[in-house]
Amino acid sequence: MFDDPSLPTHLRVGGIVRRLNSDGQPAYILAKGDPDRGTLLIKLIGRDRSCRLELEQRDIEGVLRWMPALPDASPDEAKADAYIERTRARDPDVWVIEIEVADATTPNPFAD
Repeated sequence: MFDDPSLPTHLRVGGIVRRLNSDGQPAYILAKGDPDRGTLLIKLIGRDRSCRLELEQRDIEGVLRWMPALPDASPDEAKADAYIERTRARDPDVWVIEIEVADATTPNPFAD
């Protein structure tokens, strides 16, 4: 239900973050963007501090898809945080969600 991209962003984020936390998977809202139509940027951070960034954006047909935010599939955390900062400076409507995972190859739970 909460993975429906037609829902307002704050409902999608709130529902999925609550579900993850209730399942014992720590997830945090690092930055709130536009409550209705904000873009999502997910930071998956592994126990070994490896990370991956995924950005939800429309493809050429207008369909929402999850794309790697950086060309480096597994940037160090400092590079990931710098990218997040630059992105938020350019687009304050972006929501940033951090999810603690076993390792950075874990699938993005927002993509389910």
